[in-house]
Amino acid sequence: MIRVNREGAVWIFAEQEDGQLSDVPLELLSKGRELADQLKVRLGAVLLGQGIDELASKLIAYGADDVIHAEHPLLKDYQATSYCKVICDLVTRHEPQIVLFGATAIGRDLAPRIASKMRSGLTADCTDLQIGDHEPKDGPVHKNLLQQIRPAFGGNIIATIINYDRWPQMATVREGVMRMPEPNTHRKGNVIREALELSPEDLALTILEKHRQAKKINLKAARIIVAGGAGVGSKDNFKVIWDLANALGGAVGASRAAVDLGFCDRDHQVGQTGTTVRPALYIACGISGAVQHQAGMQESAKIVAINSDPGAPIFNVAHYGIVGDMNVVIPRMIKAVKERA
Repeated sequence: MIRVNREGAVWIFAEQEDGQLSDVPLELLSKGRELADQLKVRLGAVLLGQGIDELASKLIAYGADDVIHAEHPLLKDYQATSYCKVICDLVTRHEPQIVLFGATAIGRDLAPRIASKMRSGLTADCTDLQIGDHEPKDGPVHKNLLQQIRPAFGGNIIATIINYDRWPQMATVREGVMRMPEPNTHRKGNVIREALELSPEDLALTILEKHRQAKKINLKAARIIVAGGAGVGSKDNFKVIWDLANALGGAVGASRAAVDLGFCDRDHQVGQTGTTVRPALYIACGISGAVQHQAGMQESAKIVAINSDPGAPIFNVAHYGIVGDMNVVIPRMIKAVKERA
């Protein structure tokens, strides 16, 4: 267990692949900046890889005060064992009080390994992070702890989790739930280059060749999403969802129930176990509105719900609700859109 350092920095793991940063570390910098300012400490970004010097300036532009930069040929491709070793060494050396990871495939693989090795806590799939105090029934008040907020028990409650005696405080954060910051290319920051001791024995395997299967759709980038749920009724009926999305120039989404029923493939899933989205317009068709689905779309700028059940929970988060048969409503919407084109 690392020594508790209540003046330590807030760190985010700057996940990159093939020299490209995804949106996730930039979203983490937005929340990390907020937490660091509240704690009056520095915000650091841990950047591992090879030949990625130019990414440091981007991380600074998006809010990092320090980029803890480790380059090595054995870090070119993500490897759980080598990345875990390096980050644990850096944490021991610098003693941050908070370390955040994206809840991506890499983050979900890496963060638990680090937490286990450091004997610290880890909260997975957070949807919010705050700084607050904890007053136990017996004992002193613990001030300025990371409150790690996430859905629990199938999304039926929202749990707040704290870790007051084993640091660093660590969490993985769901993609898309944090605001994307605006870059400031005039920001100044420090690039801290770290010397590494790595050998081939630190790798669990050797990557001979990489194959990446591209996702069929990038829901996070869509400004308009038309999503269908179990209430659509069948895969054949789901065609009307595609028709409305095409008429509006939008993307197709789906609830988990629709995906499980085979109406649409998993790349289109919106919700707690899918993609979190914030489009300008979200049209929910035949979606009851379980809290797991709401968690992935309730921050949309405008939400229109179409459902034959007037008591459907989706109407509680919708800005506009249409009670009716979507097989009647949607063709009329498509006709109206085409007439205005």
